[in-house]
Amino acid sequence: MKLGANMLDPLVSAENARRAVGRALDPNRRSILGQFFTPPATARFMASLADPRCERVRFLDPGAGAGALTAAWVAEICSRTRRPREVALTAFEIDQALLPLLQQTLAACERACAEVGIACKWEVRAGDFIEAAVCALDTGLFPIEPLAFDLAILNPPYKKFRSESRTRQLLRRVNVETSNLYTAFLALVVMLLDDEGELVAITPRSFCNGPYFRPFRRHLLSNVNLKRVHVFESRDHAFRDDSVLQENVILHGVKGVRQKRTVRISWSRTPEDENIVERAVPFRRVVRPGDAQAFIHLVLDREGQALADAMERLPCTLDDLGLAVSTGRVVDFRARRWLRSQPNAETVPLIYPTHFDAGVVRWPKPTTKKANAIIYNSSSAALMVPPGVYVLVRRFSAKEERRRVVAAVFDDRIVACDAVGFENHLNYFHERGASLERTLAWGLSGFLNSSPLDMYFRQFNGHTQVNAADLRALRYPTRTALIDLGRRLRGNIPSQDALDAVVADTLGWR
Repeated sequence: MKLGANMLDPLVSAENARRAVGRALDPNRRSILGQFFTPPATARFMASLADPRCERVRFLDPGAGAGALTAAWVAEICSRTRRPREVALTAFEIDQALLPLLQQTLAACERACAEVGIACKWEVRAGDFIEAAVCALDTGLFPIEPLAFDLAILNPPYKKFRSESRTRQLLRRVNVETSNLYTAFLALVVMLLDDEGELVAITPRSFCNGPYFRPFRRHLLSNVNLKRVHVFESRDHAFRDDSVLQENVILHGVKGVRQKRTVRISWSRTPEDENIVERAVPFRRVVRPGDAQAFIHLVLDREGQALADAMERLPCTLDDLGLAVSTGRVVDFRARRWLRSQPNAETVPLIYPTHFDAGVVRWPKPTTKKANAIIYNSSSAALMVPPGVYVLVRRFSAKEERRRVVAAVFDDRIVACDAVGFENHLNYFHERGASLERTLAWGLSGFLNSSPLDMYFRQFNGHTQVNAADLRALRYPTRTALIDLGRRLRGNIPSQDALDAVVADTLGWR
């Protein structure tokens, strides 16, 4: 059935409101609330994924904004030949300025439903969704009317919060451990869904890896059968009107149903792109069996799968190699009293990412705004590591930088020192706290700087941070192979193509 003019009214109402309010709202307040409004193409695509089978659908839109997702879903069900008999729409919104617009959108949804014979009731709940959800889930001695839903479609707010915040305290009442609003919303929505209830959400891809999101990943994967994950290739289109540069994914899952053997992984360049590439992937390829971190791998094509297979066939973990990786101990704003812009007799080198130079650490750097040195005394000694050879990896990269994993060798033959401090924006590989063997270090750095490693890393790392936990999760060549690679590099990182050729030849990749 083709949508008539009246049926489009909810979408038109929501989009007009979104555009008007996007210009009028205070940017600082939007930042505080973590607001990013859903464009219509994204909303329509998300709505198309949901397929509730019940005659009466209880629908939830937490953090509804102007109601774009609710409007898109109502337009979707009105266009289908098989429709529910009744819908109950519940929309939460904390921003008082949006409430009149949200009410207008839901009234338009009611009219569109009436036109095709669907009974529609709706409710706008003004206030904090997290507080309302926690109160409904943690009833204690005073039971209240429970919140329960058959379908939730959401674009949750994106903002970190502190461990001592009221939000964190509320979440702990229902055993939710997370540090970002978007994963808090998702975790609570899963808890509010009835068995076989559906979840469709657009979120940053950052939850797929890293230690901060591990409790959330476990919660999600133990309660939701993932049916589909959609990836947008372009970072800047999903929320382009809000100038958001972020890797986003759309999740579709069903609560309380045994995980199917396959997950549909799809991708498109933008929400408007009709050329969607899709493949069925075994669930064990998405979440590796026995992975304590529960990383979520998103492999988009056969070439990517072949790469993943090759990387996962590598024989060693860091433990097997007798190696470890740690985060730099010097947090500069906490160690400010010991920092010096240039070295003197009381200091030792302090290494930042700015000291990376073509795969090697060069120090000092006279032009840097960062400190080059740190005073070495009995109070600061715990922040240092012994002199020697280490492989350093930058923890952060620019959003559009070509490489995610960038490694360099620190060598005390190049940077003479009695000890060295590695700043907290670096990870460093070591041999149980001690220096690496020099040739091994060069081989390890060459492997980490190779294109196949970087491409594989991006299959599960959807943000710009490289955590030590991510590096521990990788598999590595044998120690013998790394030393052989180090000998072939001879203390030099060649051009990328030349490096990739040496790595491929050393590891027997063709």
